[in-house]
Amino acid sequence: MPSSLSHHHTPFAIAIHGGAGTILPEHMSAELQAVIEQDLSNAVNAGHTVLAQGGLAVDAVAAAVKVLEDSPHFNAGKGSVLTHKEMVEMDACIMDGSDSAAGAVACVRHIKNPISLAYDVMRHSSHVLLIGDGAEEFAFERGYDFTEQDYFFTDRRYDQLMAIKEQGGVALSEATYPDDHKHGTVGAVALDKHGNLAAATSTGGITNKKYGRVGDSPIVGAGTFAENGNVALSATGVGEYFLRKAVTADIAARMRYLKEDVATACQSIIQGELKHIGGEGGVIAVDAQGRVHFELNSSGMYRASMDSRGALEVKIYA
Repeated sequence: MPSSLSHHHTPFAIAIHGGAGTILPEHMSAELQAVIEQDLSNAVNAGHTVLAQGGLAVDAVAAAVKVLEDSPHFNAGKGSVLTHKEMVEMDACIMDGSDSAAGAVACVRHIKNPISLAYDVMRHSSHVLLIGDGAEEFAFERGYDFTEQDYFFTDRRYDQLMAIKEQGGVALSEATYPDDHKHGTVGAVALDKHGNLAAATSTGGITNKKYGRVGDSPIVGAGTFAENGNVALSATGVGEYFLRKAVTADIAARMRYLKEDVATACQSIIQGELKHIGGEGGVIAVDAQGRVHFELNSSGMYRASMDSRGALEVKIYA
């Protein structure tokens, strides 16, 4: 068969998320919903373009996540939530299923696109996870610009922090916004034409966090995981629970050893063990055949996907 024909039938797909949690339609204005859906659609398109041109899954997920980091509407990159000290501290991770290579950064404050830095940790260092000042030292050696904190700062996040401080707690998102109890994380998973799987996740963490808190997003096997021939996964939710349950590694293991399909494996954990210990959130997944699955135990998750036929789906509510 001519390669062009066989190429045409090679499945490829991408799925993204912009956070999960209590997202209620009655609190969402039509304008805000339209803007958020546009951002999700732009991100999925950025990744799909890479795949359609025969590019690698790992480049597709990085491209998609970058779009979401650059939008002020998601808790990653610009628009990240503020810590107790009124700073932005961001975490990100990327994993290439072809050789289990991974790169991650945590607690970075002056890097515009943490996912790009995670990618460079994977490709240009012998390490997987770099944190704080060390991660930034590596970034500047690689020619990254120093991005001032005010770039990330949005009024919405400041007001949110003030409201939370008054209540004396931490929150995973706004107290006066439609995605009231949303766990802000962005992520992408993809299968490319060559059969490679990849996953990427990026987050600003939780509002009013202290002590250099790090969640599941930059941790391989907790918030982010990819394995060729099996599955790619990116999680969003209460990071502490996803860490304790090694959620993405566990889902991948169920598929690998129990031979569960992607929907069954995701459901087993998200609606089962995770929920059982009180963990709220969800995962996005794509398997080796390009089947996309979204699983959430909350009322909503910003999500979108596009298959090899270019069919776009954008959803917010459960």
